[in-house]
Amino acid sequence: MTTSEQIRVLCVRTGVSLSELARRINQTPQNFSAKLKRNTVTQEELKQIASALNATYEQYFVLPNGDKVE
Repeated sequence: MTTSEQIRVLCVRTGVSLSELARRINQTPQNFSAKLKRNTVTQEELKQIASALNATYEQYFVLPNGDKVE
């Protein structure tokens, strides 16, 4: 599942439209929609999305010894 698909599912599950989410992260719906189509949402934007939807965003690698690279 792409990041854009994950964001769309997140919006459905939280009952927030993509347009409303765009406004919550201080973007225009048109700009945000274009980013989703190109799948070019940044890590910082993903953190803002999580905050706007009262969710937790985690992305990291876990090495065999248990160390996390965040």
